[in-house]
Amino acid sequence: MIIDESTEFGARVAAHLRDEIVVWMTVVAPKSGPLPMPVWFLWEGGESVLMFSQEGARVRNLEADPRVSLNFAGDGRGGDIVVLSGTAALGGPPANEVGAYVQKYEDHIRRIGHTPESFAAKYSVPVRIELTTLRGH
Repeated sequence: MIIDESTEFGARVAAHLRDEIVVWMTVVAPKSGPLPMPVWFLWEGGESVLMFSQEGARVRNLEADPRVSLNFAGDGRGGDIVVLSGTAALGGPPANEVGAYVQKYEDHIRRIGHTPESFAAKYSVPVRIELTTLRGH
């Protein structure tokens, strides 16, 4: 278990994973190197994070190299740093069938002009990240 909620740091990490709307996910592009991008995500508890992607470069990059990192913004003064690393695997249920994801993002999905169903059609590739390491302070 990499996230130990019995510690102060582990409790902060878990709070970020439960409460934050955006995490910065960095993938590796074969020709250009690391590519950070903000993504919506759902912590499934334990060491699993689920997000959804459009078909395209991000999916091709993950197929070529499934290693990713997830970074939260911190406190703006060099503190509250959380960096998670893991391995991505493609596949799973569509976004509109993941009740906890829809509940977390329903207002945001509507804000960008989608229903849960149209969002799932556009962001049609489920990406599950199995977390393997945690760094920060």
